[in-house]
Amino acid sequence: MILALLGWIRAAGAGRLPDFTELVEENGAAVVNISTTRKVEAPRLPEGIEIPEGSPLEELFRHFFGQQDWPMESKSLGSGFIISEDGYIVTNHHVVKEADEIVVRLQDRRELTARLIGADKRSDLALLKVEAEDLPVVRLGHSEELKVGEWVVAIGSPFGFDHSVTAGIVSAKGRSLPGDNYVPFIQTDVAINPGNSGGPLFNLDGEVVGVNSQIYSRTGGFMGLSFAIPIDIALEVIDQLKAHGKVRRGWLGVRIQDVTRELAQSFGMDRPHGALVAQVLPGSPAAGAGIQVGDVIVAYDGRVIESSAELPPLVGLTPIGREVPVEVLRDGRRQVVRVRIGQLPDEEPVQASVDKAKLNVPELGLAVAELGADERERQEGGVVVRHAQGPAREAGIRPGDVIVRLGKRPVRSVVDLQRQLRRLPPDRPVALLIRRGEDALFLAVKPYRKTTKPKHRD
Repeated sequence: MILALLGWIRAAGAGRLPDFTELVEENGAAVVNISTTRKVEAPRLPEGIEIPEGSPLEELFRHFFGQQDWPMESKSLGSGFIISEDGYIVTNHHVVKEADEIVVRLQDRRELTARLIGADKRSDLALLKVEAEDLPVVRLGHSEELKVGEWVVAIGSPFGFDHSVTAGIVSAKGRSLPGDNYVPFIQTDVAINPGNSGGPLFNLDGEVVGVNSQIYSRTGGFMGLSFAIPIDIALEVIDQLKAHGKVRRGWLGVRIQDVTRELAQSFGMDRPHGALVAQVLPGSPAAGAGIQVGDVIVAYDGRVIESSAELPPLVGLTPIGREVPVEVLRDGRRQVVRVRIGQLPDEEPVQASVDKAKLNVPELGLAVAELGADERERQEGGVVVRHAQGPAREAGIRPGDVIVRLGKRPVRSVVDLQRQLRRLPPDRPVALLIRRGEDALFLAVKPYRKTTKPKHRD
């Protein structure tokens, strides 16, 4: 009886699983294989080394060190999908990066040479164009309407196997990955492998809701974590690439981070939320509007900001020159600052140099040193970390970090840092603002406190 009941439950569950055959039949023809060729210089023999003619190793060295009159070729594979009948195709930037030739293969085996209209490294998107008419096209949906747990399907060319179909569910939305601040990724457990990049992610209505971009893997193969660019973000980028060949993004001019539980306590917040401003760049729209280091941005242009990952995509998509309200939490009070959004510039990292002087700050488990005079002027003060242990290391502080603020107060020297630490209450963490290369972030550290043992009377 029990076995029969279990069998019925399995059969009922299997009956509820979606059927993807119609979706694949309707959309497969609009998915393409993309192959690229890039000419690269062959490696040369180190200077001063010559191979005598007639040597048994001559042919081997000529093969590996490029002693030939023609350049070597590097090839790569990827996927894409057709969005217009006259031949516009979406794929990833990294699929066509530095390609000398791009060939698109359709489901009917036709091969067409593609022209690169434009590419955007920050979003990892590219727009191609082939000369053809009446091509099959995909239907575009809205990634904003996706729900976690919803079924999704990928079609692509993993390892060159054209039109492979894999399915899974949406694992999460709005994922922020290192180096991809302007894309709130869709995370799925759809099997994605090399060659799937640039292919479409469909919902069960047969609409494209994402562009498959990358995986998280310790082996180089699929491990259950795949990431797709939301189609709502992709279309904003594609429209600009089609019109201008490049993307212009809005710029606020702040470096931000998440508010942890410890940081929320140190700033007197009731709970962790918002985007904590760790740095305001000189000459930026934020600086001109009066946004300060230590402000927590809790709303942008009327949209609530729960985590720091939500802010960059919103700013990036804001039209340049538009004035927007930014709500910040400052010293426990909410206030609205109006900022005129600028254009995102290219930025270069600033590295710190240090003097040899070295002092200990036992309250934090740190050894710190004064900055050199030139760096003090450029960094507007601060001390550089030479060694971190105990609470500092646990908080994530590393050698080479430059401590520039303690809470809301700037740190001008080692002595200044020690003086400020003596004034802090012993029952809550302290927020240290550090610079790490071109980045800035707050870290919460609970300092060591000296305890005095009571004297015993004999």
